[in-house]
Amino acid sequence: MTNWSEIDTYAKAWVKEAGVNIRNSFSKTLTITTKSNANDLVTDIDQGTEQFFIKKIKEKYPEHRILGEEGFGDKLNNLDGIVWIIDPIDGTMNFVHQQRNFAISIGIYENGKGKIGLIYDVVHDELYHAIKGHGVFMNELELPPLKETEVSKAVIGLNATWVTENKRIDPSLLAPLVKNARGTRSYGSAAIEMAYIASGRVDAYITLRLAPWDFAAGVILIEELGGIATTLKGEPLNLLENNTVFVSKPGLHQEIMKEYLKDGNW
Repeated sequence: MTNWSEIDTYAKAWVKEAGVNIRNSFSKTLTITTKSNANDLVTDIDQGTEQFFIKKIKEKYPEHRILGEEGFGDKLNNLDGIVWIIDPIDGTMNFVHQQRNFAISIGIYENGKGKIGLIYDVVHDELYHAIKGHGVFMNELELPPLKETEVSKAVIGLNATWVTENKRIDPSLLAPLVKNARGTRSYGSAAIEMAYIASGRVDAYITLRLAPWDFAAGVILIEELGGIATTLKGEPLNLLENNTVFVSKPGLHQEIMKEYLKDGNW
């Protein structure tokens, strides 16, 4: 039998230790390079943090596998066994420019099923964590189940990219949702956006392209609280490839799917 409580205890301790190291880096010069484009940044802190987690996990749980954003983990073509899906710094641009609004994100899965979710807002020292079936917590505060809401009362996480000219969608498709919602926000970190849905600060989050490490932890938190996480077509998310992502409180998810997303060519 897998001791999930023990794994959770170690994971939280490692996340907190990594957070201290990241905060201590603020006064140092970062080595910054780009990945796919000039706005897709990676720093030596991202890479060092991922390597820190891999070392800790492999020492304690050598049979576990790791999927990490920076590529230091395992090459996976399936989710058999226990897999840690890690984004060492989700929101690297924010980390570089603002030194806030970024998070460590870790989802731990067994045979493709979410078991433990951890999102750590390093600067605000807010650790969102869940073991499947045992509720979601922000630090020591247990978060209540998500309540149904509607578009007119909702604050929606949505990047302005998707309602201006872009390469992926017709910007007019999501414009009515922006107009009819109570408000929109964009924090530049999928993990932060999803943690904020869990804590009630945001009601839904929509984006056209995320990698598994961006959403692996957040999905566990959201679903544990009764929220819904799908692609923009309403299909299950795939943890081995990039996805469109739509995460929301219940009720609101159905309304947005029916009234705003049904005609989109996602």
